[in-house]
Amino acid sequence: MDLLLSLPIVSYFGGPMLTSWSGSMNLLFFYMTWTTLVLSHSPLKIELVGTLAVRIVFWLVPSLFFLLFDTLVPSLAAPIKLYGSISLPQRNAASLLRQVLLAIFNLALSTAVQAGISIGAGTFLHHPLFKTSTALPLPWQIAKHILMLYTAREVLTYHIHRYILHSGGRIAKLHGAYAHARKSGAPYALMVYTDHPLPLLLNRTLPVYLPAMAIQPHLLTYFLFTILTTLEEMLSMSGYSIVPGIIMGGIARRTAAHYAGRGRGNFGAWGLLDWASGTSVGKDVVEDIQDEAEKHQVKERSQSAVSDAGNMVQDGIDGLKKARKGRKKNSDS
Repeated sequence: MDLLLSLPIVSYFGGPMLTSWSGSMNLLFFYMTWTTLVLSHSPLKIELVGTLAVRIVFWLVPSLFFLLFDTLVPSLAAPIKLYGSISLPQRNAASLLRQVLLAIFNLALSTAVQAGISIGAGTFLHHPLFKTSTALPLPWQIAKHILMLYTAREVLTYHIHRYILHSGGRIAKLHGAYAHARKSGAPYALMVYTDHPLPLLLNRTLPVYLPAMAIQPHLLTYFLFTILTTLEEMLSMSGYSIVPGIIMGGIARRTAAHYAGRGRGNFGAWGLLDWASGTSVGKDVVEDIQDEAEKHQVKERSQSAVSDAGNMVQDGIDGLKKARKGRKKNSDS
């Protein structure tokens, strides 16, 4: 528990964006805490506890909150769900309890598999899989590795999802029986981990972990990547139509279309390979970007029109003031 409570990773990644004295103090505090962790715990323990903590905080807790909201106040949840009330979870306590237990089991299994891979890779390489030193990674290194990890994840997710989980084989049948057990509607966030364990490991764990094994970034970079992908999976599977942002909003809509269409398309995480391969269902990622660009153009035109109208009003007021001054001078003379 002490290790779990001493992972202030957000303060490190937020620190460089802050120029105040408090920002510098947060960065110093993080460095001291991280150094203490590295010197007092094994790299494997930091990796596993940190990864588990990220998934609990950024997926499990929000998913349970959304589940309570959807089931306890469906009249408020249905209007903000993609496809409306058919996307709400079943209000069956026994069924929901089984799903929660399956999700927790899969989370524990994913962590155990990661532990086994890390131990095996570390034994083969004769050093920890991730760089776990007191030296912090530079911002440009973080950006480069995150980009590489996301690219590899998109490729793996698309091909595994399309050619294994929806290929008609045995694994595809397991995936269909668990992940696509609902006949219609959008998913909800708990369903990120309610798949059968085998397709879940292929679809959720390996696309994130295998690229990290190949690149072997700093452990802090891996934590950041895990945070970003966990948040993305939780929001994209939430089924809500109010997911903020053009990127996440589009991902959520495409994920909902994938589940509502029983896996007919939208196999990738971000939709880039679906667009390139012609497997998009509904609006693709390019159409989302075009819509957002049009919205910004409309907004800019509106702001310009308001500004022009304001200038016209101001010119009219200035003209009236000048006319009054002119009449006053004439009357005085």
